[in-house]
Order: sequence, then C-alpha cells, then structure tokens
Amino acid sequence: MNLNITNETSTLKSVVIGMPNSLGAVPSLEDSYDAKSYHSLQNGIYPKEEDIVEEMSAFEQVLKKYGVEVYKPHLIKDYNQVFARDVAFVIDDKMIISNIIQDRYDEQDAYRKIFARVGWKKIINLPDTAHIEGGDVIVWNDFLFIGTCFSEDYRNFKTARTNEYAIEVLKEHFPKKRIIDLELHKNDVDPLKGILHLDCTFNPVGKDKCIIYKDGFVDESDYRLLLDIFGEENCFHVTQQEMFEMNPNIFSISPEVVVSDESFTRLNYHLRNQWGMTVEEIPYREISKMGGLLRCSTLPLVRE
Repeated sequence: MNLNITNETSTLKSVVIGMPNSLGAVPSLEDSYDAKSYHSLQNGIYPKEEDIVEEMSAFEQVLKKYGVEVYKPHLIKDYNQVFARDVAFVIDDKMIISNIIQDRYDEQDAYRKIFARVGWKKIINLPDTAHIEGGDVIVWNDFLFIGTCFSEDYRNFKTARTNEYAIEVLKEHFPKKRIIDLELHKNDVDPLKGILHLDCTFNPVGKDKCIIYKDGFVDESDYRLLLDIFGEENCFHVTQQEMFEMNPNIFSISPEVVVSDESFTRLNYHLRNQWGMTVEEIPYREISKMGGLLRCSTLPLVRE
C-alpha cells in the first residue's frame, strides 16, 4: 500500500474506519477517559451499541458512494473500537503508530493486518515516552498542526494525549514540515471547558478554509496564528455549544464534499450556501456522546 496523506481534504481513496460492534459493557464513571463520555455517563445518556452500528453504517455507505476503499480492524470482543484516528495516523507516506493511553493498548492489535499491508519501512514507532494520538495531528500541506498540553499537571489529565516529546520526535522525522504546536485547554469531566483533541476545536475544509473554536486554545496567540494562516474570512467560528456538539469534527471526502452530522444546521448551511460545498448529512449524535465524531472515526490512508 502506497500511503499518501499531505492534507485533510484532497480526494480520499482509502480509509480505515472504526468498528461499532461488540462494544462491551457501559463503562463506570471512574473508568471514563474523556469528558464527553463522563458527561454522558453522569446524565444516563451513554449510547447503545445498536445506535452506534446504525450511525457508522450510514457513514460507511457515504464513503462507498464516493468510491472510497474502506478497511476495518478485526473485531475484539467486548471492546470499544469506534475511534480509529487514535490508533495511528499518516503523514505524507509514513504511518505513525500512536502511543495511546494504557486503557486502549489492546486496540492496536486489531490493526496488524493493516500495518502489514503498509510495510515496516513505512511505519514509525515512537519511543515509549512520546505520547501522541491522531486527533491531535492535522496535516495541512507544508504545515503540521499539533494539539498538546504543556501543563505541569499533564500526567494528571486523562484528556492530555500528546506531549512535548512526541512533537520533538515528529520534527526529527519530518524536518521539512513547519510544525506548529497549539496548547489546548484540558478538563477530564467538563466537555464545555476542555478539549480532548485538536480536531475538536479546529479542522481545515475545502482548499483554504477551516472550522475553529476560539476558546479551545490556552493562548489566544495560537488562535490568531491560525486566523493569519487561513484568513479570517475563511474561518467558520463555532460557539461553545457547537464545540460541545462536536461541530469541528466533520470529515472531508474531497475539497468539495464533506460528511457532517445532520444536526449541525448552522454549519451545514454555511458550508453549502457560503462555501458552495456538498454536505452529506448523516446521524452521528450517539457516537458524539463518547467524545468523538466523524474525523475521530477514520484513519485516512491515501488521498490524491
């Protein structure tokens, strides 16, 4: 397999999507490892497996409608495998295997056949202490945007998934990229105050546009830098409630086509009527209750 991911929106050729089946028991509040799941468990609205299966099936149908080759990991019984983006990610022609949180170590075993298709020469295994997940990594041509947490309390946050050391390691592997680290607010129990991954607060679409939530960044200068790069007129600003609903975490099939949640009425209207995009709307409300949405559910392998 010849990997090729140089940005977030070029025409998608092949992708891995997560598995919605055999999720296992509903976790306890203490065992939740992101704020949105914590909120769902606390409020008794954690999703049912049959609803997740239905939503991911709708997503898969849209991908296949556009001729995308869809891969899946093998099934691990009684294990949540919905969010493929956390397991690994591709930059240019290399696949980086994430050092994911310990609760999810077994999940990577399910990707062995996919890793084998890639070939070991194209796979980067990070040092054990370099922590990173694909939701924090946004590839945008010459730029590599990486969400992180520089807090001295890093180890105390379950939602801090990418550390400074991992960024330094990526700089060594991709010396020609302009790597920009963006510090995110972290909160393990309140999804209105914390950002799990960068793609929950910022996501490029089209050829020169993005969706962004200003208050997800610790430093306003990081937010301003993104506005300078994309141009303020090319940025769709989401509200705190829209961030909570996960509006930034939509998925691009091409510069002209995105897959979005059918409930994102303001965003979808803007994408269609202001930016002239085709918006494939599907239901994804239940999956959002576990802290991720469409981008989180995917591991793109090849784009044009």
